[in-house]
Amino acid sequence: MSGTLDMDALIDDPDTRVIVCCGSGGVGKTTTAAAIAVRAAERGRAAVVLTIDPARRLAQALGLAELGNSPRQVEVAGFEPKGSLSAMMLDMRRTFDDMVLAHAGPKRAEEVLANPFYRTISSSFSGTQEYMAMEKLGQLAAEGSWDLIVVDTPPSRSALDFLDAPQRLSTALDGRMIKLLTGPARAGGWGLRKVVSAGFGLFAKAVSTIVGGQMLADASAFVQAFDGMFGGFRERALKTYELLRSSGTAFVVVAAPEPDALREASYFVERLAEEQMPLAGLVVNRTHPVLSGLPAAKALGAADNLEARGGAPLAAAVLRLHADRVALAQRERRLVTRFTKAHPAVALAHVPAMASDVHDLGGLREIGDRLAAE
Repeated sequence: MSGTLDMDALIDDPDTRVIVCCGSGGVGKTTTAAAIAVRAAERGRAAVVLTIDPARRLAQALGLAELGNSPRQVEVAGFEPKGSLSAMMLDMRRTFDDMVLAHAGPKRAEEVLANPFYRTISSSFSGTQEYMAMEKLGQLAAEGSWDLIVVDTPPSRSALDFLDAPQRLSTALDGRMIKLLTGPARAGGWGLRKVVSAGFGLFAKAVSTIVGGQMLADASAFVQAFDGMFGGFRERALKTYELLRSSGTAFVVVAAPEPDALREASYFVERLAEEQMPLAGLVVNRTHPVLSGLPAAKALGAADNLEARGGAPLAAAVLRLHADRVALAQRERRLVTRFTKAHPAVALAHVPAMASDVHDLGGLREIGDRLAAE
Protein backbone atom coordinates (compact mmCIF):
# COMPACT_ATOMS: atom_id res chain seq x y z
CA MET A 1 0.00 0.00 0.00
CA SER A 2 1.07 3.57 -0.62
CA GLY A 3 2.46 5.45 2.32
CA THR A 4 1.91 9.04 3.38
CA LEU A 5 3.92 11.90 1.91
CA ASP A 6 5.35 13.75 4.91
CA MET A 7 5.80 17.21 3.43
CA ASP A 8 7.17 18.79 6.62
CA ALA A 9 9.82 16.09 6.94
CA LEU A 10 10.82 16.71 3.33
CA ILE A 11 10.96 20.48 3.86
CA ASP A 12 12.79 20.27 7.19
CA ASP A 13 15.50 17.92 5.92
CA PRO A 14 18.55 20.15 5.33
CA ASP A 15 19.72 17.72 2.67
CA THR A 16 16.67 18.58 0.54
CA ARG A 17 17.96 21.37 -1.70
CA VAL A 18 15.58 21.24 -4.71
CA ILE A 19 11.87 20.35 -4.91
CA VAL A 20 10.45 20.05 -8.44
CA CYS A 21 6.66 20.18 -8.78
CA CYS A 22 5.32 18.63 -11.98
CA GLY A 23 1.89 17.65 -13.27
CA SER A 24 -0.66 18.35 -15.96
CA GLY A 25 -2.29 21.74 -16.48
CA GLY A 26 -5.04 23.03 -14.21
CA VAL A 27 -4.28 20.88 -11.17
CA GLY A 28 -2.95 23.62 -8.89
CA LYS A 29 0.74 22.92 -9.48
CA THR A 30 1.82 26.57 -9.37
CA THR A 31 -0.10 27.14 -6.14
CA THR A 32 1.35 23.98 -4.63
CA ALA A 33 4.90 25.05 -5.47
CA ALA A 34 4.32 28.48 -3.92
CA ALA A 35 2.70 26.96 -0.84
CA ILE A 36 5.66 24.61 -0.32
CA ALA A 37 8.07 27.56 -0.56
CA VAL A 38 6.00 29.63 1.88
CA ARG A 39 5.83 26.78 4.37
CA ALA A 40 9.56 26.11 4.01
CA ALA A 41 10.34 29.78 4.73
CA GLU A 42 7.98 29.72 7.70
CA ARG A 43 9.82 26.68 9.08
CA GLY A 44 13.29 28.19 8.73
CA ARG A 45 14.51 27.55 5.18
CA ALA A 46 15.95 30.22 2.89
CA ALA A 47 13.56 29.34 0.06
CA VAL A 48 13.17 30.57 -3.50
CA VAL A 49 10.36 29.52 -5.86
CA LEU A 50 11.01 29.51 -9.62
CA THR A 51 7.96 29.39 -11.86
CA ILE A 52 7.95 28.93 -15.63
CA ASP A 53 4.17 29.11 -15.78
CA PRO A 54 3.34 32.36 -17.65
CA ALA A 55 0.33 33.02 -15.40
CA ARG A 56 0.60 35.93 -12.99
CA ARG A 57 -1.22 34.12 -10.18
CA LEU A 58 1.95 33.34 -8.28
CA ALA A 59 3.06 36.98 -8.15
CA GLN A 60 -0.38 38.07 -7.01
CA ALA A 61 -0.57 35.41 -4.30
CA LEU A 62 2.85 36.47 -3.03
CA GLY A 63 1.81 40.10 -2.90
CA LEU A 64 4.15 41.24 -5.67
CA ALA A 65 3.16 43.45 -8.58
CA GLU A 66 5.09 41.15 -10.90
CA LEU A 67 7.85 38.57 -10.92
CA GLY A 68 11.03 39.06 -12.91
CA ASN A 69 13.88 36.92 -14.19
CA SER A 70 15.84 37.43 -10.97
CA PRO A 71 14.63 36.39 -7.51
CA ARG A 72 12.89 39.07 -5.46
CA GLN A 73 12.49 38.78 -1.73
CA VAL A 74 8.88 38.57 -0.60
CA GLU A 75 7.92 40.90 2.21
CA VAL A 76 5.88 38.67 4.48
CA ALA A 77 2.96 40.22 6.38
CA GLY A 78 0.75 38.55 8.95
CA PHE A 79 3.31 36.08 10.28
CA GLU A 80 7.01 35.91 11.07
CA PRO A 81 8.85 33.27 9.04
CA LYS A 82 11.90 31.71 10.67
CA GLY A 83 13.58 31.72 7.26
CA SER A 84 13.20 33.82 4.11
CA LEU A 85 11.17 33.69 0.91
CA SER A 86 12.10 34.82 -2.61
CA ALA A 87 10.31 34.31 -5.92
CA MET A 88 10.95 34.69 -9.65
CA MET A 89 9.37 33.84 -13.00
CA LEU A 90 11.50 32.59 -15.89
CA ASP A 91 12.03 35.03 -18.75
CA MET A 92 13.22 32.66 -21.46
CA ARG A 93 14.71 35.30 -23.77
CA ARG A 94 16.45 37.18 -20.95
CA THR A 95 17.96 33.95 -19.59
CA PHE A 96 19.28 33.04 -23.04
CA ASP A 97 20.76 36.55 -23.41
CA ASP A 98 22.38 36.32 -19.98
CA MET A 99 23.86 32.93 -20.87
CA VAL A 100 25.40 34.35 -24.05
CA LEU A 101 26.80 37.37 -22.20
CA ALA A 102 28.27 35.20 -19.45
CA HIS A 103 29.89 32.56 -21.65
CA ALA A 104 31.00 34.37 -24.80
CA GLY A 105 33.58 37.10 -25.23
CA PRO A 106 32.27 40.65 -25.64
CA LYS A 107 32.68 40.69 -29.43
CA ARG A 108 31.13 37.24 -29.95
CA ALA A 109 28.27 38.00 -27.54
CA GLU A 110 27.50 41.19 -29.45
CA GLU A 111 27.42 39.26 -32.73
CA VAL A 112 25.10 36.59 -31.33
CA LEU A 113 22.67 38.99 -29.63
CA ALA A 114 22.37 41.17 -32.75
CA ASN A 115 21.78 38.22 -35.08
CA PRO A 116 18.17 38.05 -36.41
CA PHE A 117 18.30 34.27 -36.41
CA TYR A 118 19.25 34.23 -32.72
CA ARG A 119 16.48 36.70 -31.86
CA THR A 120 13.99 34.29 -33.45
CA ILE A 121 15.19 31.02 -31.92
CA SER A 122 15.70 32.52 -28.46
CA SER A 123 11.95 32.95 -28.17
CA SER A 124 10.46 30.23 -30.37
CA PHE A 125 12.89 27.33 -30.75
CA SER A 126 11.26 24.12 -29.47
CA GLY A 127 12.87 23.13 -26.19
CA THR A 128 14.32 26.56 -25.46
CA GLN A 129 11.99 27.22 -22.52
CA GLU A 130 12.77 23.88 -20.92
CA TYR A 131 16.51 24.30 -21.45
CA MET A 132 16.47 27.81 -20.01
CA ALA A 133 14.56 26.53 -16.98
CA MET A 134 17.43 24.09 -16.47
CA GLU A 135 19.93 26.91 -16.99
CA LYS A 136 18.18 29.10 -14.41
CA LEU A 137 17.92 26.25 -11.90
CA GLY A 138 21.64 25.66 -12.31
CA GLN A 139 22.34 29.36 -11.77
CA LEU A 140 20.26 29.48 -8.60
CA ALA A 141 21.94 26.36 -7.23
CA ALA A 142 25.42 27.70 -8.06
CA GLU A 143 24.67 31.09 -6.50
CA GLY A 144 24.13 29.45 -3.12
CA SER A 145 21.93 32.21 -1.67
CA TRP A 146 19.11 29.77 -0.89
CA ASP A 147 19.13 26.40 0.81
CA LEU A 148 15.89 25.30 -0.88
CA ILE A 149 14.82 25.89 -4.50
CA VAL A 150 11.22 25.05 -5.41
CA VAL A 151 10.61 24.69 -9.15
CA ASP A 152 7.19 24.99 -10.81
CA THR A 153 7.24 23.34 -14.23
CA PRO A 154 5.21 23.88 -17.44
CA PRO A 155 1.85 22.11 -17.66
CA SER A 156 1.12 18.71 -19.20
CA ARG A 157 3.76 16.30 -20.44
CA SER A 158 6.08 19.15 -21.41
CA ALA A 159 6.72 19.36 -17.66
CA LEU A 160 9.32 16.63 -18.10
CA ASP A 161 10.67 17.90 -21.43
CA PHE A 162 13.39 19.73 -19.52
CA LEU A 163 14.96 16.30 -18.93
CA ASP A 164 15.43 15.96 -22.69
CA ALA A 165 15.77 19.60 -23.74
CA PRO A 166 19.52 20.15 -23.13
CA GLN A 167 20.53 17.12 -25.14
CA ARG A 168 17.93 17.77 -27.85
CA LEU A 169 18.83 21.43 -28.27
CA SER A 170 22.56 20.78 -28.07
CA THR A 171 22.32 17.97 -30.63
CA ALA A 172 20.28 20.10 -33.02
CA LEU A 173 22.73 22.99 -32.85
CA ASP A 174 25.90 20.96 -32.57
CA GLY A 175 25.25 18.18 -35.07
CA ARG A 176 23.85 18.02 -38.59
CA MET A 177 22.62 21.61 -38.53
CA ILE A 178 26.13 23.00 -38.00
CA LYS A 179 27.57 20.85 -40.79
CA LEU A 180 24.87 21.90 -43.20
CA LEU A 181 24.98 25.58 -42.32
CA THR A 182 28.76 25.99 -42.16
CA GLY A 183 29.90 23.59 -44.89
CA PRO A 184 30.14 25.54 -48.19
CA ALA A 185 29.17 22.58 -50.35
CA ARG A 186 26.15 21.79 -48.22
CA ALA A 187 25.05 25.27 -47.17
CA GLY A 188 22.57 25.81 -49.98
CA GLY A 189 18.84 26.16 -49.52
CA TRP A 190 18.40 22.47 -50.37
CA GLY A 191 20.59 21.53 -47.41
CA LEU A 192 18.61 23.70 -45.05
CA ARG A 193 15.32 22.30 -46.32
CA LYS A 194 16.70 18.82 -45.80
CA VAL A 195 17.43 19.63 -42.15
CA VAL A 196 13.88 20.83 -41.65
CA SER A 197 12.31 17.89 -43.44
CA ALA A 198 14.49 15.29 -41.73
CA GLY A 199 12.89 15.61 -38.34
CA PHE A 200 13.93 19.12 -37.34
CA GLY A 201 10.38 20.45 -37.34
CA LEU A 202 11.25 22.21 -34.08
CA PHE A 203 13.61 24.32 -36.21
CA ALA A 204 11.08 25.06 -38.96
CA LYS A 205 8.88 27.46 -37.03
CA ALA A 206 11.86 29.48 -35.88
CA VAL A 207 13.22 30.08 -39.35
CA SER A 208 9.90 30.61 -41.09
CA THR A 209 9.94 34.35 -40.41
CA ILE A 210 13.30 34.85 -42.18
CA VAL A 211 13.40 34.60 -45.97
CA GLY A 212 15.65 32.79 -48.41
CA GLY A 213 19.32 33.70 -48.67
CA GLN A 214 19.17 36.15 -45.79
CA MET A 215 17.87 33.37 -43.56
CA LEU A 216 20.79 31.16 -44.55
CA ALA A 217 23.33 33.94 -44.02
CA ASP A 218 21.92 34.82 -40.60
CA ALA A 219 21.75 31.17 -39.55
CA SER A 220 25.31 30.50 -40.68
CA ALA A 221 26.59 33.61 -38.89
CA PHE A 222 24.73 32.61 -35.74
CA VAL A 223 26.12 29.08 -35.67
CA GLN A 224 29.68 30.26 -36.29
CA ALA A 225 29.43 32.93 -33.57
CA PHE A 226 27.78 30.48 -31.16
CA ASP A 227 30.16 27.62 -31.93
CA GLY A 228 32.62 28.35 -29.13
CA MET A 229 29.91 28.16 -26.50
CA PHE A 230 28.89 24.54 -27.10
CA GLY A 231 31.33 23.07 -24.59
CA GLY A 232 29.94 25.15 -21.75
CA PHE A 233 26.42 24.60 -23.05
CA ARG A 234 26.68 20.82 -22.67
CA GLU A 235 28.71 20.97 -19.47
CA ARG A 236 26.15 23.11 -17.65
CA ALA A 237 23.27 20.98 -18.92
CA LEU A 238 24.95 17.82 -17.63
CA LYS A 239 25.69 19.43 -14.26
CA THR A 240 22.06 20.48 -13.78
CA TYR A 241 20.83 17.07 -14.96
CA GLU A 242 23.01 15.43 -12.32
CA LEU A 243 21.62 17.87 -9.74
CA LEU A 244 18.12 16.66 -10.61
CA ARG A 245 19.20 13.04 -10.10
CA SER A 246 20.97 13.72 -6.82
CA SER A 247 19.69 12.75 -3.39
CA GLY A 248 19.21 16.43 -2.55
CA THR A 249 16.41 16.75 -5.13
CA ALA A 250 12.82 15.62 -4.64
CA PHE A 251 10.14 15.48 -7.34
CA VAL A 252 6.56 16.07 -6.24
CA VAL A 253 3.89 15.10 -8.78
CA VAL A 254 0.65 17.10 -8.46
CA ALA A 255 -2.68 15.81 -9.75
CA ALA A 256 -6.37 16.47 -9.32
CA PRO A 257 -8.59 13.45 -8.52
CA GLU A 258 -9.66 13.23 -12.16
CA PRO A 259 -9.00 10.47 -14.72
CA ASP A 260 -6.88 12.55 -17.13
CA ALA A 261 -4.79 14.18 -14.39
CA LEU A 262 -4.08 10.86 -12.67
CA ARG A 263 -3.24 9.29 -16.03
CA GLU A 264 -0.68 12.04 -16.57
CA ALA A 265 0.57 11.51 -13.02
CA SER A 266 1.20 7.85 -13.86
CA TYR A 267 3.21 8.97 -16.89
CA PHE A 268 5.31 11.31 -14.73
CA VAL A 269 5.94 8.62 -12.12
CA GLU A 270 7.03 6.10 -14.74
CA ARG A 271 9.22 8.60 -16.58
CA LEU A 272 10.93 9.69 -13.36
CA ALA A 273 11.63 6.04 -12.54
CA GLU A 274 13.16 5.53 -16.00
CA GLU A 275 15.41 8.55 -15.50
CA GLN A 276 16.26 7.48 -11.93
CA MET A 277 14.97 10.78 -10.62
CA PRO A 278 14.12 10.90 -6.88
CA LEU A 279 10.33 10.93 -6.46
CA ALA A 280 9.02 12.11 -3.08
CA GLY A 281 5.38 11.38 -3.80
CA LEU A 282 2.06 12.46 -5.26
CA VAL A 283 -0.07 15.37 -4.07
CA VAL A 284 -3.73 14.69 -4.82
CA ASN A 285 -5.02 18.24 -4.94
CA ARG A 286 -8.54 19.66 -4.54
CA THR A 287 -10.13 16.58 -3.04
CA HIS A 288 -13.64 16.57 -1.53
CA PRO A 289 -13.60 14.61 1.73
CA VAL A 290 -16.91 13.85 3.45
CA LEU A 291 -17.41 15.57 6.80
CA SER A 292 -20.19 13.27 7.99
CA GLY A 293 -20.57 9.51 8.08
CA LEU A 294 -24.17 9.65 6.85
CA PRO A 295 -24.47 7.38 3.77
CA ALA A 296 -25.73 8.95 0.55
CA ALA A 297 -28.75 6.62 0.36
CA LYS A 298 -29.92 7.56 3.86
CA ALA A 299 -29.42 11.26 3.14
CA LEU A 300 -31.52 11.01 -0.02
CA GLY A 301 -34.19 9.02 1.81
CA ALA A 302 -34.38 11.62 4.56
CA ALA A 303 -34.62 14.40 1.98
CA ASP A 304 -37.47 12.58 0.22
CA ASN A 305 -39.35 12.18 3.53
CA LEU A 306 -38.95 15.86 4.39
CA GLU A 307 -40.17 16.95 0.97
CA ALA A 308 -43.09 14.52 1.08
CA ARG A 309 -44.25 16.10 4.33
CA GLY A 310 -43.88 19.56 2.79
CA GLY A 311 -41.53 20.88 5.44
CA ALA A 312 -37.90 21.97 5.98
CA PRO A 313 -36.94 22.59 2.33
CA LEU A 314 -33.55 23.94 3.39
CA ALA A 315 -32.76 20.78 5.37
CA ALA A 316 -33.79 18.63 2.41
CA ALA A 317 -31.52 20.62 0.10
CA VAL A 318 -28.58 20.21 2.50
CA LEU A 319 -29.18 16.46 2.64
CA ARG A 320 -29.15 16.25 -1.16
CA LEU A 321 -25.94 18.28 -1.33
CA HIS A 322 -24.42 15.88 1.20
CA ALA A 323 -25.45 12.90 -0.93
CA ASP A 324 -23.80 14.50 -3.99
CA ARG A 325 -20.65 15.13 -1.96
CA VAL A 326 -20.56 11.51 -0.80
CA ALA A 327 -20.88 10.30 -4.41
CA LEU A 328 -18.07 12.65 -5.50
CA ALA A 329 -15.80 11.54 -2.65
CA GLN A 330 -16.42 7.88 -3.50
CA ARG A 331 -15.60 8.52 -7.16
CA GLU A 332 -12.37 10.29 -6.19
CA ARG A 333 -11.38 7.45 -3.86
CA ARG A 334 -11.91 4.90 -6.62
CA LEU A 335 -9.69 6.87 -9.00
CA VAL A 336 -6.92 7.31 -6.43
CA THR A 337 -7.15 3.62 -5.46
CA ARG A 338 -6.66 2.70 -9.11
CA PHE A 339 -3.51 4.84 -9.16
CA THR A 340 -2.14 3.35 -5.92
CA LYS A 341 -2.70 -0.18 -7.17
CA ALA A 342 -0.58 0.65 -10.21
CA HIS A 343 2.04 2.52 -8.13
CA PRO A 344 1.94 1.06 -4.61
CA ALA A 345 5.32 2.53 -3.61
CA VAL A 346 4.34 6.17 -4.28
CA ALA A 347 3.62 8.16 -1.11
CA LEU A 348 0.45 10.30 -1.15
CA ALA A 349 -0.74 13.58 0.33
CA HIS A 350 -4.35 14.72 -0.04
CA VAL A 351 -5.16 18.44 -0.12
CA PRO A 352 -8.87 19.27 0.31
CA ALA A 353 -10.29 21.89 -2.06
CA MET A 354 -10.40 25.47 -0.82
CA ALA A 355 -13.69 27.34 -0.71
CA SER A 356 -12.25 29.96 -3.10
CA ASP A 357 -9.18 30.56 -5.24
CA VAL A 358 -5.92 31.31 -3.45
CA HIS A 359 -4.97 34.94 -3.95
CA ASP A 360 -2.70 35.87 -1.03
CA LEU A 361 -0.08 34.59 1.41
CA GLY A 362 -2.76 33.57 3.89
CA GLY A 363 -4.26 31.25 1.30
CA LEU A 364 -0.84 29.80 0.47
CA ARG A 365 -0.22 29.15 4.17
CA GLU A 366 -3.54 27.32 4.41
CA ILE A 367 -2.58 25.16 1.43
CA GLY A 368 0.71 24.43 3.21
CA ASP A 369 -1.19 23.45 6.37
CA ARG A 370 -3.35 21.07 4.35
CA LEU A 371 -0.29 19.59 2.64
CA ALA A 372 1.20 18.79 6.03
CA ALA A 373 -2.01 17.59 7.67
CA GLU A 374 -1.76 14.01 6.46
